[in-house]
Amino acid sequence: MHSIVLAAAPHASSGRLVPAALAGIALIVVLITWLKVHPFLSLTLGSLLVGAIAGLPMADTVKSFGKGFGDTASGVGALIALGAMFGKLLADSSGADQIVDTIVGRSGRRALPWAMALVGALIGLPMFFEIGLVLLMPVIYLVARRSGQSIIAVGIPALAGLSAMHGLVPPHPGPLVAIDALHADLGVTLGLGVLVAVPTVALAGPLLARFAARWVDVRPPELFTTGDTAGGKDADERDGGERDGAEQGRRRPSFALTLATVLLPVVLMLLKAFADIVLDEGTEPYTVLDNLGTPLIALLIAVVVAMFTLGRGSGMDRRTITATLERSLPPIAGVLLIVAAGGGFKQTLVDTGIGKTIADWVDGSGVSVLVLGWLVAVLIRLATGSATVATVTASGILAPLVTGLSTGDTSLLVLAVGSGSLFFSHVNDAGFWLVKEYFGLSVGQTIKSWSLMETVISVCGLVFVLALNIVV
Repeated sequence: MHSIVLAAAPHASSGRLVPAALAGIALIVVLITWLKVHPFLSLTLGSLLVGAIAGLPMADTVKSFGKGFGDTASGVGALIALGAMFGKLLADSSGADQIVDTIVGRSGRRALPWAMALVGALIGLPMFFEIGLVLLMPVIYLVARRSGQSIIAVGIPALAGLSAMHGLVPPHPGPLVAIDALHADLGVTLGLGVLVAVPTVALAGPLLARFAARWVDVRPPELFTTGDTAGGKDADERDGGERDGAEQGRRRPSFALTLATVLLPVVLMLLKAFADIVLDEGTEPYTVLDNLGTPLIALLIAVVVAMFTLGRGSGMDRRTITATLERSLPPIAGVLLIVAAGGGFKQTLVDTGIGKTIADWVDGSGVSVLVLGWLVAVLIRLATGSATVATVTASGILAPLVTGLSTGDTSLLVLAVGSGSLFFSHVNDAGFWLVKEYFGLSVGQTIKSWSLMETVISVCGLVFVLALNIVV
């Protein structure tokens, strides 16, 4: 049985538990937003405060936090690491550049925003948002200059593709930790996530960009005007730029091979979901697809395949491939700690009985669990500026609610939380400032373009989740 089913009874009355949860969340918000304390420390201190106010002995609070930390790290830590390795191979092999150049090069002027949305989504599948943004910025500049369009007209669609993948589609940290906390099926969540992400990207990307480009008409800044505009090269220069001299003559892997490699883990996980629905458990085809589609196995296969198709396929030798994989891990250390600390916070909420109190209130209120999940994530996102913190905290609060939900409904709850975690990025979000500086915008222009786009993604995501809930 899942741990959420075995959650302890409340250690105090609801009149004490609810203030404990609110105080813990408030402390996390204040530490992150005002005092600029790292989210890992903020979540740890918030967990201890929740336990203290709820009347849980300090030793038990520490034990609960440690259990949640360890369970989450073991559940998603390896997946995040493998995803980072895969993304780094894609960047260093120039496979990302091949995808970008092929799609953009075959698109006419009117189709460019749609092509950029597709590029953003494909690059966003295996990469963290910040890395994908760095990779795409030189391309966005170049396309905007050559086409004579505003940087908003071509940039917003690419950002929409990146952001939607980041919030809705595993193996990104946010969706992964929500899947782990809510015990959702990854394959089903992945399939439904893609169904939600496609129309959401269309609305928040190319269609919204038509209007946003009128409100914010900005020419591309004079950056990347000389030299190689390949996103992978610029990204590595930003990371420290350790390059082999032999790399200058490196060939690119083919578009078909690169695309097949990027989609490989997605296909394997979707096949597992297909097997769960269609095939009989215990049959040989079911066992094969179930094993291959296990997230850890699927991503491990993808990394090993990428070492040959992207690494060796681009002319890397073994030493260079090893160095690429090594450089992929240090940047994700902070992400791993934040996600694991979020799991510790979640377990503290569960073990104090706060989650059960909230679950009982929801059962009697008639409020949709999906809408509630979205609203909780929205409030934490607005307060902290972090989509990951919003996702892990909201998932912890809502974990006791999943015991009566079907597999499909649990996956939809993950997507509702993910959608809420993207709502209205503003000045407390590092992504806000990244976009502002890269695009050369004022704060007001960034709000009218980037912040609006994030809000459209969030609202459309909820709408499509609720629509799927009718048929799932």
